[in-house]
Amino acid sequence: MRGGVASLVVTTGLFMNHADRSAVSSNRPAALAQYRRRAAVYDVELALFEPVRRESIARLALRPGAVVIDAGCGTGLSLPLLREAVGPRGHIVGIEQCPEMLSRARAAVQQRGWRNVTLIEAAAEEAVIEHRADAALFHFTHDIVRSPAALENVLGALRPGADVVACGLQWSAPWAWPVNAFVWGAAMHSVSSLAGLVQPWSLLATHLLDLDADSTLAGAVYIVRGTTSERPPP
Repeated sequence: MRGGVASLVVTTGLFMNHADRSAVSSNRPAALAQYRRRAAVYDVELALFEPVRRESIARLALRPGAVVIDAGCGTGLSLPLLREAVGPRGHIVGIEQCPEMLSRARAAVQQRGWRNVTLIEAAAEEAVIEHRADAALFHFTHDIVRSPAALENVLGALRPGADVVACGLQWSAPWAWPVNAFVWGAAMHSVSSLAGLVQPWSLLATHLLDLDADSTLAGAVYIVRGTTSERPPP
């Protein structure tokens, strides 16, 4: 066991030194296969992180009538909180590439009779977003926030000055091996690449103003908030 811990610490250190230097292309087929396998148990797996979801959505400060994008909406766990915030006159656009995940979200929407939720089955890079949105949520969507094309597509559908919140796994300090062991275990079956876990929001930071970054769950999870600029970045 000591050898395994030492190996994890060394591996984490290597990722922390090198992984965040550039954008990393995710393996979309591998990511899709992961989420297809997890669809039936996904809601249970994410139960630990529900306080993070609630805090992240609260930081969006959504108003009634707002339009919000849920990028990588999965089984739709964020939809009830988002709809509560925007009300029946607002609109939610959920994007998810995994059909098994999205079918569960669709079932929840139909069961509740929500008419102001649009669900798009597509990768975030390719989704056709017809609504101009006031806010966007990236909840535990590492592959999306590490994809320049996905961010360009989603953020391109936002109004100037829109609020953006992202949260997810991150490496903690190299010496915090129990925390990093937890991050490693969670990441191994939820992301297609461990690269970028030092500062998963670094690509978002190039698009947003007034970026505020916090950590929770002993440093294993980040929450960042910012706003889109009034003009496109140079």
